[in-house]
Amino acid sequence: MANAVNPWFIDPIHITIRLVLAFLLGGFIGFEREQSSHAAGMRTHILVCVGSTLIMLLSIYGFSEFTSVTMRDPARLAAQVISGIGFLGAGTIMFTGKSITGLTTAASLWVVAAIGLAIGAGFYYAAALTVILVLISLFVLNQVEKKYFRAKKVRHFKLKAVDTPSLLARVSTMVARQGGDIQKLSVEELPSENENDSANLVLITLTLRMSKDVKLLQTVEDLKHVEGVKAVACD
Repeated sequence: MANAVNPWFIDPIHITIRLVLAFLLGGFIGFEREQSSHAAGMRTHILVCVGSTLIMLLSIYGFSEFTSVTMRDPARLAAQVISGIGFLGAGTIMFTGKSITGLTTAASLWVVAAIGLAIGAGFYYAAALTVILVLISLFVLNQVEKKYFRAKKVRHFKLKAVDTPSLLARVSTMVARQGGDIQKLSVEELPSENENDSANLVLITLTLRMSKDVKLLQTVEDLKHVEGVKAVACD
């Protein structure tokens, strides 16, 4: 892959292969995470993968001119910049309730730092190609996510119900009728409301992936009408 005479040289074709491969492989992992409703999804994984590939290329090939005339290692400064950019990226990440926002912005800041280092070292082609790939990730893939992933939203429900046979089956049937998918489900026993009440109460915690078209109030109302359900809460 490298020049046989100069092992510190890499041609634009192989730079393209490595960065595009990082784009694809990072996207594969991000695709799986996206389907599992994790905060860091496809675009975030692509940005991190492409950025780290650019830094690796920069570390190996970007300072070849310096190593022939001096023993100093300019890559040490690059390492400090990449470590430091994490603090700036962390400032863009927000945790609100059960959702996390700002991860893609943090990743874009990190990869932009890598682009700046590449330009500063005169590694122009790799920097320009990385910019193109990042723009594709942020703009084009954003539309893909909106169409295929964000059509459904994760909701969290808590149901207080009487523990009767087929209770979970009735709840699951109602959820399926609404077009929702159960991501997580847990059941725990609750103490009886009074000593004379022989009915066993349970707390059902549901994490549902539901279409944005489904009205939340209607879903709560339908869950309340499931036989055995006494109360429903949603956050």
